[in-house]
Amino acid sequence: MPHIQQLSPHVADLIAAGEVVERPASVAKELLENAIDAGASAVTVEIRDGGVTYLRVSDDGCGIAPEELPTAFLRHATSKLRSAGDLAAIGTLGFRGEALAAIASVSRLDVLTRERGAQSGATLHLEGGAPGEVTEAGCPEGTTVVVRDLFFNTPARLKFMKRDSAEATAITGLVTHLALSRPDISFKLLKDGAETLHTPGDGSLQSAVYAALGREFALSLTEVKGRDGDLAADGFVTRPLNSRGSRSMQTFFVNGRLVRSQLLTAALEEAYANRMMKGKFPGCVLCVTLPFDMVDVNVHPAKTVVKFVNDKLIFDLVYHAVSDALDREARPAAAAEKSVRQIQNPRGDFYQSMTSEQFRAQYAADKPAAPPTKRPEPPDVPRDKPKAPAAPTTFRTGIPPVELGELGGRARLSDYVRRESPPPVPAAAVPPPSAPIVTAVAEATPEPVPEPPAAAAEPTQETLLPETPTPWRIAGEVLNTYIVCEDAEQNVWLIDKHAAHERVNFDRLRAQSGPIMSQTLLTPLVAQLGSAEYAAATERFALLRDFGFDCEDFGDGALLLRGIPADIDEDGAVSALEELAEKLANGGNAEPGAARDALLATIACKAAIKGGWKSDERELRELVDRVQSGEVEYCPHGRPVKALLTRRELEKMFKRIV
Repeated sequence: MPHIQQLSPHVADLIAAGEVVERPASVAKELLENAIDAGASAVTVEIRDGGVTYLRVSDDGCGIAPEELPTAFLRHATSKLRSAGDLAAIGTLGFRGEALAAIASVSRLDVLTRERGAQSGATLHLEGGAPGEVTEAGCPEGTTVVVRDLFFNTPARLKFMKRDSAEATAITGLVTHLALSRPDISFKLLKDGAETLHTPGDGSLQSAVYAALGREFALSLTEVKGRDGDLAADGFVTRPLNSRGSRSMQTFFVNGRLVRSQLLTAALEEAYANRMMKGKFPGCVLCVTLPFDMVDVNVHPAKTVVKFVNDKLIFDLVYHAVSDALDREARPAAAAEKSVRQIQNPRGDFYQSMTSEQFRAQYAADKPAAPPTKRPEPPDVPRDKPKAPAAPTTFRTGIPPVELGELGGRARLSDYVRRESPPPVPAAAVPPPSAPIVTAVAEATPEPVPEPPAAAAEPTQETLLPETPTPWRIAGEVLNTYIVCEDAEQNVWLIDKHAAHERVNFDRLRAQSGPIMSQTLLTPLVAQLGSAEYAAATERFALLRDFGFDCEDFGDGALLLRGIPADIDEDGAVSALEELAEKLANGGNAEPGAARDALLATIACKAAIKGGWKSDERELRELVDRVQSGEVEYCPHGRPVKALLTRRELEKMFKRIV
């Protein structure tokens, strides 16, 4: 039996570091939270090579006293707790006192700090957790921490790091979320010398959303304001028509702390019930504020999981706040009342408005006196010679008489009728006025129109093989979703046509050896992705092209779609790409195998006929044949495609048998 012995401080520090420091983003999180707790108004983060070789966090906070610098890097040393009672009401982001010690134990670290009002600052270097001497240094007010060569003394941890771009994306997402949690602080992120994020720090959450998440997402939001005593839920949610294909744009804060909470997610999505399409998800930036003693943040070392004293109270708060915001958005805005002048003179021009009495009075005053006029006598007209009648017009047509309605507006009447003037008639031939006027019109005999040759009879397709009788019969379809089928054993089957068609598409796509056929769009589409999804997609354009998506980097978290899979329509292309990007961000490289099948399942689902759609009888027959023959049993996600109801179960249901 092995003997029990106490671990050395160095090994204990490495174990503790493994609980706190998982990757460069973990280091950035702890240092940024310390900067916020220090009262900073501006924070700058600079990284190189994904933060593994170089990560610097600078703030203009309160700073650290030179004599307290060595103590700050000891385990369980903190300025945020004084007694056990403080654990019941934690209002700061950091409080454990392990972050600096854990970071210093697995890196080469330098810290420069200067208190507010001090003449000079101090600096300290630590390597592998071993501190050097505190020396005087000139530096601005605040604290700057530089972390180099992360995990240099733990190569087993270093080999688990992802690509530099993936680590940089994680840090970008972290800084973005913290910038949203504190819009009163200006955050700046520099990645390999280039500025990728900068928030104004003006205290407006809408400004922070615009700078951190982009213009398109910011313009799709509606404001949320909910109050219940000491509880509050504020922020923004997307309009139902701007829903997304994944939950990547859902961000929740509790007392300024970024959290992951199934309770808050459920409350948010419940408020969108009957407002949003199935398979879509809302986006949000929601901040929940409540008394510190009503939430426990000391649950997880990363402090991203919290527990509430009253879950139902928090659920109702978020649900009603979001529901009220969506109701206000759907309600038409009341028209502004118009002034009396706008009603009388709506054009707002220089014309006067007056009543009928005012107009008559003004017209009578301005009207000049007109001289009397004498009615003119009609001129003498000789009555001895009658006027010749107007010459008639002769129409010569080259077609049989056609009613105007028969033309149907497809041609002009002038296309068929030629107008001619008759020859002049001598004056002697003009009959007296009392005689009836008769005009001779010469009718042109229409030329015979040759009949078109008889069209050759179209060849008909002959059925070479008779249809094979099947041992099942389609009885109909219910709810435009489930096919009712009866087999030879008098069993009743209910078949989910969406799930069956989804499996058919999936098997067809997986059997293809080459890329999926793509269709080029006349007008490109724009997909706005989260930071992690955006980075995962931009690194795998070749893979997305194999799946039928022809994408370009549009900048600021957006992708431009110039081509989409041929099986997907334009309405579902963006949501399909969002789901693919989310799977790429969470599932690694998507090499051939299970990860590739997951991507194909997403495309197959988007291309399948949906429940509630009306289907042709031939489509139903094709699906039933594939299902009843055993070719299709489960959808790509594992759901069954059919359910059995035997004759015995049916008769027992109606009490025909006991």
